[in-house]
Amino acid sequence: MSTGHHADGAGRDHDHDDEPDVPLEQNPIWQQDNVTLHSVGVDIGSSGTQLAFSRLHLRRLSEDLTSRYVVVRRESLYESPVHLTPFGADLRIDAARLGALLDEAYAEARVTPEMIDTGAVILTGEALRRRNSEAIAEVVSERAGELVCATAGHHMEAMLSAYGSGAVRTSSREHSRLLNIDIGGGTTKLTLVEDGRIAGTAAFHVGGRLIAVAGGVVTRIEPGGHRHALRAGHDLALGSPVTGDQLDDVAALMAGELLGALAGRHTEGLWLTEPLLIPERLDGIVFSGGVAEYVYGTQTADFGDLGRRLGGELRRSAERALLPAPVLPAAERIRATVLGASQYTVQLSGITSHLDSAEGTLPRRNLPVARPAYVPGDTVDSAAMADTLRKHLDRFTQGDLAVALSWSGDPEYHRLRAFGEGIVKGLSPRLTAGERLYLVVDGDIARTLGRILRDELGVENDLLILDGLLLRDFDYVDLGRVRQPSGTVPVTIKSLLFNDMDASTAP
Repeated sequence: MSTGHHADGAGRDHDHDDEPDVPLEQNPIWQQDNVTLHSVGVDIGSSGTQLAFSRLHLRRLSEDLTSRYVVVRRESLYESPVHLTPFGADLRIDAARLGALLDEAYAEARVTPEMIDTGAVILTGEALRRRNSEAIAEVVSERAGELVCATAGHHMEAMLSAYGSGAVRTSSREHSRLLNIDIGGGTTKLTLVEDGRIAGTAAFHVGGRLIAVAGGVVTRIEPGGHRHALRAGHDLALGSPVTGDQLDDVAALMAGELLGALAGRHTEGLWLTEPLLIPERLDGIVFSGGVAEYVYGTQTADFGDLGRRLGGELRRSAERALLPAPVLPAAERIRATVLGASQYTVQLSGITSHLDSAEGTLPRRNLPVARPAYVPGDTVDSAAMADTLRKHLDRFTQGDLAVALSWSGDPEYHRLRAFGEGIVKGLSPRLTAGERLYLVVDGDIARTLGRILRDELGVENDLLILDGLLLRDFDYVDLGRVRQPSGTVPVTIKSLLFNDMDASTAP
């Protein structure tokens, strides 16, 4: 019996007739249910800048009779070294040096911006200031990729770091309540995770690079670092002489303030967001960020700042059981945010989306999201739906807007028709103004709804309806180009676009 494969078919065994002629990945049916996206995460903070490139594999939940896609596998393709964020003497970002760092990382990863489908650029600490965020936006827009969203905000980074550190995965797997503490160069972010879901986030002024020194002289001091130094009894300023004992005092004070924040004691001027109430029962704490390397003992070198001292104080606090829960291992520490940004910022629209105006509506960046609170019952009340839409959308200015709608129940014609009538009545001012109509629904009704709006209700505006997505009020989304053969649209979701720091620290 012959066991070899013959190109002409001669001598082929009968049992091999049903073997595929092409790899599974080239099968159009398989491609429709399986989508691969390439993503980049860029983390630009007070102390460090780094990039991570990932490949995301998404699969349609066809066995659940849904068009929703979920991420089933993530592969890390390249992680850049952690570079000191390039600031000039006036604490303004050095755009040319930052651009060179991005170019170097793309070259090392053998990736071009055109190859990137999605991703996020996360700005934190000093990079959040308006004067720096605008310079970073220009650099990023030239290099990061057309569909990469530039995102800033303490809450966003807190969420991403909890994903990257493994806290969310551990909480989901063990059905536990965990607190992720991400300590970077300028801020500490808290993320409460319950049963794999983000339950709350917050940020305050404790960081490993609020003060930097060289040769016994202060070479950099941020407003938060100056306040901590004063509270520790030392009036430090740029160019001031400083001793190791003084830096020890500042680090010890910051560690004490972190412990106080966890215990509900709130120092005036400490918080950058609303404080986070930590519940009495915690199953564990996960540390991430650059200072976490010292907490876990994976780094011992001193980089001329407060990081080693602060991490050592927290490590000793954990050993003395002064934290509210035991410290658990972290999957990632200094790279938690950048890996979270490269892997957890994407959804994919369903295959039943309505895309007849894709040329006029895609791609689209920074599209605000409005989610009216109407949920259809057994009977869809088009008048009540229209009233809810009108009142909710009055909070938003005219212009392109993604309207996120809830759907429940069976997709019967009379219910879909009434749902469409509610949309037309509720959005009539925007339709009359000729605006493009972006609709996002969480049920698999987009294609049928699109036909009703077009063919029966006479909507002539450019119309895009995506389904299988979960969005919230005041999210921002970037919509990519239609991917074939799946007929899906990559959607990058983010919040708090280029928010300044609080007024007390803004220049």
